[in-house]
Amino acid sequence: MLKKSVNIFVIWLCILSASKATSQTLQTAVDINNLLTDALWYADIFITPATDAAVYQASSAWVATPQIKKRWDLNMSLHTNLFFVPKANRKFEIKNSDFSFFEVENADAATVPTGLGNDDQVYLVGHIDDGVNLNEVRVKTPEGIDMETVVYPYLQASLGLGYGLEVEAKYSTNVRLKKGHYQVYGGGLKYNLSQHIKKMEAKQMYLSAFAGYSKEEISFEFLNSTTNQLGTLGLNEITGLVDTWQFQVNGSKKWKNFEAMAGIIGNVSNIKYKVEGESNVPSFLVPVQSYVNSRLADIYTTKTNAIGELSGRYQFGNFYAQGVFAFGKFANANISLQYEL
Repeated sequence: MLKKSVNIFVIWLCILSASKATSQTLQTAVDINNLLTDALWYADIFITPATDAAVYQASSAWVATPQIKKRWDLNMSLHTNLFFVPKANRKFEIKNSDFSFFEVENADAATVPTGLGNDDQVYLVGHIDDGVNLNEVRVKTPEGIDMETVVYPYLQASLGLGYGLEVEAKYSTNVRLKKGHYQVYGGGLKYNLSQHIKKMEAKQMYLSAFAGYSKEEISFEFLNSTTNQLGTLGLNEITGLVDTWQFQVNGSKKWKNFEAMAGIIGNVSNIKYKVEGESNVPSFLVPVQSYVNSRLADIYTTKTNAIGELSGRYQFGNFYAQGVFAFGKFANANISLQYEL
């Protein structure tokens, strides 16, 4: 996993060391490369559970009801999403043998949080050899969100277009989490299928299909490191960028003011990563941030999910209260208050 030795970056640094600074040695270049390789390896394990979770948070509660909407019927809703952080995804073990540059301070191994974990931290220590001195690099491991349940609000709206079609949109502001932040937005199109099955609708049973797209961003504080050799590295924050395409089928049964719904969701998510932060390292000297971002392409991934969904919806006048529970690899709940015009 991202364990590469001397590469083009090292060769570039070696050429730079020969032409720019006689005090910088081949070992300096190797040390810097190993430091960045360790940062990439750590980034992969640290943030992957959080991006997987973000997909579940964005996938739930798109469809309020499979029932057909008349043209220009508008549904506006305020949602509260609750993601239940599983214990198995909150931590991982690091050993000195995992690293090329760093070591766990005063230990051979340690248990540290993922982005979904607690706020426990240990120090990682390494040294850059400049040909004269061994310059210590000492960083704290990043903290997780330290939340058993991630709660955030967002707005959603749908508009009937006629012929059984309905356009949907959702948007959340940039929600602050402990040691991070999260945002989701997207849109989609729902089509009522049961309008073609009259016997079904006569029994107040409904069926629909939905296709949509959502964009999720989840960020965490990462490696805020300052070194004598390089200055501030600019790896203060790591962000997972998730593009999800989703298709689902929902069926429901209505009894007076109450409607029960079940659905099956399938989605495909393209996941990318980037690091950000202020750096005082001149980009022409050592392009740390741009180099790490280019290497993060090694851990870009595409994932598919199958998710089940159960829901109950109760009407009182023009208002509706709805609860949704999505389940699969993770569990996610959603509560909303809706108003229909």
